[in-house]
Amino acid sequence: METKNDSSDSGFILLGLSSNPHLQKPLFAIFLIMYLVTMVGNVLIILAIHSDPQLSHLHSLLRVLLMSRLSFCASHVIKHFFCDTQPVLKLSCSDTSSSQIVVMTETLAVIATPFLCILFSYLRIIVTVLRIPSAAGKWKAFSTCSSHLTVVALTYGSVIYVYFRPLSMYSVVKDRVATVMYTVVTPMLNPFIYSLRNKDMNRGLKKLRNRIHL
Repeated sequence: METKNDSSDSGFILLGLSSNPHLQKPLFAIFLIMYLVTMVGNVLIILAIHSDPQLSHLHSLLRVLLMSRLSFCASHVIKHFFCDTQPVLKLSCSDTSSSQIVVMTETLAVIATPFLCILFSYLRIIVTVLRIPSAAGKWKAFSTCSSHLTVVALTYGSVIYVYFRPLSMYSVVKDRVATVMYTVVTPMLNPFIYSLRNKDMNRGLKKLRNRIHL
């Protein structure tokens, strides 16, 4: 049986999205803009909630404990832009079956189940919208629902793709792209899609704007 050198070193190196030096600056600029938009959108929501009193607003411990018992034999370079579960499990030379079961179970309970419930609720909404006699009313309802459903599909679809699959099917490039979708893209879109179409939130933003002008 082949033996590997075990290592107790707890340090890891994050490789990032790409090791190509020519892509580092463009990627930095793109993600900086996206994070700034995300921050501005969420800060506006916080300020709007603060302006209107009528608006109110862990990672699994078991998973962390299981991963803390793993051994790492060779490279400590994580080919990712943050320390996610799957890339770390891929580096381990220990038996990771229990950790993989925990990850898939959590994904099924926390992600897949709510996603199916959301899809079911949207199907009921679509049936209700189809009963609206006015064509303009149907269009307005469908435009709102479609934008919400797009973000839901992007978020849950990418998360399920990343976590609800065996480690043997892990792909660094595909995993990075999917992770960017639910860690960067959807948080940037959420404040605009879920909040700016909300009447109460619009009322809060109007109050905030009036206070600024005063």
